[in-house]
Amino acid sequence: MLERGQPSNFERDVLPHLDAAYNLARWLMRNEQDAQDMVQEAYLRAFRFFPGFRCGNARAWLMKIVRNTCFTWLHANRPLQDAAEIDDNFSPPDYHAPNPEELLLQNDRGALLRKALENLPASLREVLILREIEGMSYREIADITGVPLGTVMSSLSRARGRLRQALTSVSNVNKLGGSRRTAAASA
Repeated sequence: MLERGQPSNFERDVLPHLDAAYNLARWLMRNEQDAQDMVQEAYLRAFRFFPGFRCGNARAWLMKIVRNTCFTWLHANRPLQDAAEIDDNFSPPDYHAPNPEELLLQNDRGALLRKALENLPASLREVLILREIEGMSYREIADITGVPLGTVMSSLSRARGRLRQALTSVSNVNKLGGSRRTAAASA
């Protein structure tokens, strides 16, 4: 029996990871409301199955539940959303002249990074978020995603390359837009 004021094991082991769970769900769902719903569902599942949890890494265990909850929902409700993931060839960006609103957004490096991350396929975005933002080890990511350690490392390498490529493309679009504005201003 717990003494008054003492947190349960669930509160102590799982609740502190709420921000990390939301962060992963937000990147996978690409929508704040859906992410909140998925985190709520994942925490309900975690609470229900917590008695079977065997004192491992609670954070990795929770992130796996969040991931599975998100992908289950996405598979049922948006089955064609990530159909482009099958094609490993990066398609070049549309080099149209950005409008003033796009230029403002593109100049904000945080917005650029978010946009580039959101355009990555979910499987690549997921490993980047878990490693670079959540600071999880390769082993933890392998446990969460259910793929071999070597696959995690190659996926992470490919994700970093695709992110770099996307950021370079956006940067080139900015330079193209900037040179067009300069030419227009001098005319």
